[in-house]
Amino acid sequence: MLLVALPLLPGVLATGSPAALVRLPVESVIAILVLALVPWRPARTVIAAVFGAFVVVALALAGLDAAFRYALDVHFDPNDWRQVGDGFGVVADSIGMPAAIVVLVLVAVVAIAAAFALAWAALRVDAAVRGRQPHGRAAITTVAAGWIVASLAGSQLVAGQPAAASASLDSLTSAASIASETASAQEGVEAQIRDDPYQDVPASDLLASLMGKDVIIAFVESYGYVALHDESISGGVVQVLHDGDAQLAAGGYSSQSAWLTSPTFGGVSWLAHSTLQSGLWINKQSIYDRVVETDRLTLSEAFRRAGWNTVSDSPSDTHPWSVGTSFYHYETLLDTNNVEYHGPAFGYARIPDQYTWKYFSDHFLDVPHEPVMAEIDLISSHTPWAPLPALVPWDEIGDGSIYSSQLAGQDSTSDVWSDPARIKKAYGQSVEYALGALFSFVENSDDPNLVLIVVGDHQPAAVVSGDGASRDVPISVISKDPAVFEAIAGWRWEDGMLPSDDAPLWRMDEFRDRFLAAFSASE
Repeated sequence: MLLVALPLLPGVLATGSPAALVRLPVESVIAILVLALVPWRPARTVIAAVFGAFVVVALALAGLDAAFRYALDVHFDPNDWRQVGDGFGVVADSIGMPAAIVVLVLVAVVAIAAAFALAWAALRVDAAVRGRQPHGRAAITTVAAGWIVASLAGSQLVAGQPAAASASLDSLTSAASIASETASAQEGVEAQIRDDPYQDVPASDLLASLMGKDVIIAFVESYGYVALHDESISGGVVQVLHDGDAQLAAGGYSSQSAWLTSPTFGGVSWLAHSTLQSGLWINKQSIYDRVVETDRLTLSEAFRRAGWNTVSDSPSDTHPWSVGTSFYHYETLLDTNNVEYHGPAFGYARIPDQYTWKYFSDHFLDVPHEPVMAEIDLISSHTPWAPLPALVPWDEIGDGSIYSSQLAGQDSTSDVWSDPARIKKAYGQSVEYALGALFSFVENSDDPNLVLIVVGDHQPAAVVSGDGASRDVPISVISKDPAVFEAIAGWRWEDGMLPSDDAPLWRMDEFRDRFLAAFSASE
């Protein structure tokens, strides 16, 4: 059973169907054939061990691929091993580091045990074949011939499942193919980096139409199309946006909105951030790693060259972020450790969005200052969406201690994630909070020079968005200055914070060049 079932499991993970177990695995057939031909026992032991390791590696790749398809709607790329560590970090934030380590150890133990079990089973079958000569070899030869015939004939024991299976081999070849495709994509990105129309634009021309403005790019975590269009979610979110539109109008602000297609789905937010800032389609970790080693002009660097004070505010970061200075060229980096927050953590979201806005406003806008450009990453709507903070009066936020009482009586992550309906509800509530915090900031930090770009980084995971969901996210521009909207009139964005399905849709990598073209001095 081991030699039949385990090599077929990658196929089960790939198709999602237990029917994939009703097949004959070629990997086991080949392993027994090779063992039968090798006369030396030590060599047979090595071959059996290699066979066990081969199947376990294929299982690991298939499992990672299934997890990536479920969470991010992409196939796992072997070049992107770093994302496995990032995923472990999210799990640890959700269930606690001790529990996450226990899960990791259990997975490792099961993998090692499976490899040993496969090797043992292969040697047992080989011994049986050798003990029944010549009938043993005839039997294994017949099985091999049967696999070949079934493969050529396309025979099926179960509808939709070819009887001749190579699931483990397919898992490895698929991973190799994806890695090769990534290498080709990297070459294309390299060519784009070399051909950057804005790299050598004089600093005096860059963003000349925004001189004197405070420009903020605010990424709202997991704020995607589903938040505005899934009826089980959108009611509260749409109401917050309608109320926000009225609030903005009362304060003298206008807004326009459209859609962007994100390069990522369900997570890996930094791919979206770097895509919007660099004007490159960065949809894989390995491409990101290469791009951030280059001198590609980002929006933050363009603002810095043109004279703005540049700030990154990423409250999820717990360690120094070298890319923030080496690639984005921010002059100030804010993270968990230097924003004076003394309240509780809300799961992955260590700092509530409203506190992030308040601290930034107090220290960079509501004091005498040079024009500032900032990217602010809002994380209260980051999975697992439990527990959630609630808005508090702006002048009572203080050092965040006021949030301590909000954890009592809240649903735990495990409670919320036990039911898909509760997951979707918690997601919607998290977006409502994130947008409410945004409008709270605009209302209470009355900056006449504010230009605010609010954009979702990606859609939430498939458990919320559904299978085959788009990668589209809303984007809005908010300002009091009519000249800002005159500069982007050609974009034909729609008025208000709630774009319709007819609003313009761009790929996220188009934004940088369109933005620089709209606000920089023309030649």
